[in-house]
Amino acid sequence: QVQLVESGGGSVQAGGSLRLSCAASGYPRSGSCMAWFRQATGKDREGVAAIDRHGSITYADSVKGRFTCSRDNNLNNLYLQMTSLKPEDTAMYYCAAAVGSLCAVAPGLQGRRYTYWGQGTQVTVSS
Repeated sequence: QVQLVESGGGSVQAGGSLRLSCAASGYPRSGSCMAWFRQATGKDREGVAAIDRHGSITYADSVKGRFTCSRDNNLNNLYLQMTSLKPEDTAMYYCAAAVGSLCAVAPGLQGRRYTYWGQGTQVTVSS
């Protein structure tokens, strides 16, 4: 059974940093694509960063230069280092994964192409 568990959220002031982690289990370590999404209250879900099975990373324009996505292939964990946080980064952050044939063509920041989702971790940035 595939499980994704996020951690590392919290409350910070603008300009601060947080590091999110996503612990993945239940599927092969190779051949998977993973991503971070976020959803603010009253807004649509937004893709933040995605990493394909080759290690190529895509970022949303809104976070480029501030967020860094990385992956520990040995443990199949996904990370999101967030710096220079802004109040508009406030949202629930979710980890997502696509495996096997669903990862053959990188899903990128298209949420509908990911099969597995974590429960989310809240990030709140105050001004």
